[in-house]
Amino acid sequence: MRFSYNRLWKLLIDKGWTKSELRQKAGISSSTIAKLGKGENVTTDILLKICTVLDCEIGDIMEIAHNND
Repeated sequence: MRFSYNRLWKLLIDKGWTKSELRQKAGISSSTIAKLGKGENVTTDILLKICTVLDCEIGDIMEIAHNND
């Protein structure tokens, strides 16, 4: 199993935001955005920043995906 951030990308589309806008508003680095894009691990501090700026819950931006997905 792994984490999937597909919900985050869908939420950005719904809000009309780009990844760059998210990066700037949440105060996170471009390398962190790249990690999210690859489904890699990021700290809970980063996830909290994203949830705060998007005014959402953690389940709105990520989910657990099975390896066969």
